[in-house]
Amino acid sequence: MEKCVIVVAGGKGLRMGSDVPKQFLPIGGRPVLMRTLEAFYRYDPQMLLVLALPDSHKAYWQALCGQYAFALPHRVVSGGAARFHSVRNGLQAVPDEVRLIAVHDGVRPFVSHRLLADTFATAERYGAALPALPVVESLRRVAADGSSIAVPRSEYYSVQTPQIFRAEILRKAYEQPYNDDFTDDASVVERAGYAVALVEGDGDNVKITTPRDLRFAEIRCADE
Repeated sequence: MEKCVIVVAGGKGLRMGSDVPKQFLPIGGRPVLMRTLEAFYRYDPQMLLVLALPDSHKAYWQALCGQYAFALPHRVVSGGAARFHSVRNGLQAVPDEVRLIAVHDGVRPFVSHRLLADTFATAERYGAALPALPVVESLRRVAADGSSIAVPRSEYYSVQTPQIFRAEILRKAYEQPYNDDFTDDASVVERAGYAVALVEGDGDNVKITTPRDLRFAEIRCADE
């Protein structure tokens, strides 16, 4: 077993306006989270799948697995107060022999084979890699007094997941104490002194957080 993915699924779905957390909403007849796990399984059936869920969601997930006859092997660990803590809990479930560890948002079900292959290969070569897309909108930086100034968009990229790392690098990085500046796993790794390489992202690799995203997901599933 050389590869593992820790899928983080702790969202509450507030921006979705739904009582059901967004990772459990159905798209194309199956919950988002199941489609996400299936994407990694299709890429590498030998990959270890680790799912970080809030304790309050575990029983609901079990019920969904029964309802949809979802039998894909995976390990469930307790999510934490922040993404940082969920990933750290997930790392405890990863065997020592795993060489490369991906961390992925549970609500990105359309990650492609190409993106996975490129990001795993880049992480193996450089130690840490993440997919990103150049920003196409104009950007402005807003000051505390409400004034703003245009900034060059060519200097900015939009970051996606999976973010993938050599296991020893990710484990070492997560020995650090939590910091509010940790917005993703790459920021944790960089704080520990490691560089992160960029891989070309994918516009279809959307993070489903709003009703508009959900409508896109339904269309995308219909095209499969």
